[in-house]
Amino acid sequence: MAHRVVIIGGGFGGLEAARTVAKAGRDVDVTLIDKRNFHLFQPLLYQVATGGLATANITTPLRHILERHRNVAVRLGTMIGLDPQTREVVLEDRRLGYDTLILAAGSCPHYFGHPEWAAIAPGLKTIEDAELIRSKIFRAFEEAENTSDAAARSAWMTFVIVGGGPTSVEMAGAMAEIARQTLRGEFRGIQPEDARIVLVEADDRVIGQLSTESSTHAQRALEELGVELALHTRVTALDAQGAELTCDGVTRRLESRTIFWGAGVRASAVGGLVGSSLGIALARGGRLAVDDHCAVPDNPHILVIGDLAEFTQDGTPVPGVAQVAMQQGRYVGELIRARLRGKTHPAFTYRSKGDMATIGKRRAVAEVGKWRLHGRLAWLMWLVLHLMKLVRAESRILVFVQWVWYYFSSSRGARIIGEDVAATGADHPVVAAGPSPATRDAEGGSVPAPDSVPAPCK
Repeated sequence: MAHRVVIIGGGFGGLEAARTVAKAGRDVDVTLIDKRNFHLFQPLLYQVATGGLATANITTPLRHILERHRNVAVRLGTMIGLDPQTREVVLEDRRLGYDTLILAAGSCPHYFGHPEWAAIAPGLKTIEDAELIRSKIFRAFEEAENTSDAAARSAWMTFVIVGGGPTSVEMAGAMAEIARQTLRGEFRGIQPEDARIVLVEADDRVIGQLSTESSTHAQRALEELGVELALHTRVTALDAQGAELTCDGVTRRLESRTIFWGAGVRASAVGGLVGSSLGIALARGGRLAVDDHCAVPDNPHILVIGDLAEFTQDGTPVPGVAQVAMQQGRYVGELIRARLRGKTHPAFTYRSKGDMATIGKRRAVAEVGKWRLHGRLAWLMWLVLHLMKLVRAESRILVFVQWVWYYFSSSRGARIIGEDVAATGADHPVVAAGPSPATRDAEGGSVPAPDSVPAPCK
């Protein structure tokens, strides 16, 4: 009988695990479970949120990706429990037995004890998040055009991004280009270029996982685009009309109708489900602590990878980024194949391939090994690497064409305003939502907050 492998989550880690373990052929029977039928290329999600790309450009059906792996089945489902005694995953409508379970359920936005903020300041983790944010951005300009009240107009044209990690920085740069370039001259009652984009970070610099040199270049690029940086500032209150920001003990009010959250993430609720089933405590941010083989201690048949795993290397938790999830996915696939052959497998070692972030046209920062790049060269590197990582050749071509068109025209073709939907702060699509604590932004920032400016606290 083939070894039954069940994978929860079709993100970077889960997909890589499925592809790798499938190479064992008839010795394994793999089932990948996700609530969605597609793989999302999350690094470009912010471009959907800012109208640069369409949803189809960064999504690929899971069945299409895995169709050549005849020993891999894709099932839509939501994990709601785990029975470790019978080795069964409990789904909403059935139970599924496993010999090895791989948990790759990812993470979701974390509001640090304020879940009500999710409806005010949506995070960016899912396609629905991106579509909601896109609608909020372009609707804000329409509302500003429609009002004659100066205070209301100012509030509609003030955009706040809470958090200073790579995604927040990329969002801020894109939004500045929307206001200064894409929408310039299209309105009659407002000047879109007068919009204020305020990026708030509790630390004293953005993209804290990069060197001070790279962080400084990123900050300079943002300021050149007109983004206001409120550093060393924390959010103390949010409501539908704006935010209270505290810097050096001074609290100010910033009126804004459009606020986005990039300040923190927590592990998927799968962590809580598994933790309670196994009777183990969760690590920081609701993650599951794993050993050097990515296994839950005393449970070698339960492997955890990606944002859901608390994996420590050289005394420091590895970052919650796609390259970690992909490396761990390949590793656990190879680990299972080694076990099936009766062989041991070395411990997992994360090898960083570098970090980068883009801040609009011709602006980016990148660190690869000892190399620290910024400006046009880093931007070109970012473009090439992201095109290469897209799953489908069709997507690479379409994204490349749209990027070329945008470079010369500044036009964003996916400026769609959808029907109003409330941000729910819903968890990762694999599981139902559930609480878990966190203390740091997985992208390297800490819990920030905007400043009512006029002069952002630096």
